Amino acid sequence: MLELIWNAGPVVKLVLLILVYFSVVSWTIIFYKMRIIKRAMKDSDGFLEAFWNKKRLEAVAQDLKLYSNSPLTTLFREGYQELMKVQRMKQGGEAQSFTSGLSGADNVARALRRASTQETYRLEKYLTFLATTGSTAPFIGLFGTVWGIMNSFHGIGKMGSASLAVVAPGISEALIATAIGLMAAIPAVVAYNHFLNKVNILIGEMDNFSQEFLNIIEYVIRRD
Repeated sequence: MLELIWNAGPVVKLVLLILVYFSVVSWTIIFYKMRIIKRAMKDSDGFLEAFWNKKRLEAVAQDLKLYSNSPLTTLFREGYQELMKVQRMKQGGEAQSFTSGLSGADNVARALRRASTQETYRLEKYLTFLATTGSTAPFIGLFGTVWGIMNSFHGIGKMGSASLAVVAPGISEALIATAIGLMAAIPAVVAYNHFLNKVNILIGEMDNFSQEFLNIIEYVIRRD
């Protein structure tokens, strides 16, 4: 195979170089996202257990560093900081701006939505490259194959011979581009679908946690 690649034309070599780039970057992203998402899911499970087991929000806030990889930790931190801000404003004589408890809760809800958007972006980061590799690499490889076959037939026309010994080497060189394109695309597609499923699970957990946490916040604001 190395000999066929070495003897390929400049256009096919350029195509192969592009495909190798896509493959190397894709595998780098795969290993990176595997580590990030695994830690996020593990810390999310631990955070939810701690959140529901502890009776006070202050106690939960003190242990956030233990679950720093979880997106739920960011949601809690942003919501809790907004709650503290609301309570300070009320204690500072600005309670008239909170004629209903929902006014303060709305501020917390906006903070939760903002944090959820940021965490979703962080979790989905680089997945677009995997999707792009999976959808374009086979076509890039096919382009290299078509170009190589065109050159082969051009050479056949010059030599005036169409025997298998003349045709086979050129076609085999050209088909390598398609093979490399598939080798780059298949892992990228599998990894993209796997990670997207995990990210959707985490996004669902963020949505559920936001609703539950907001209910607690509304109760705390009304009580105070």
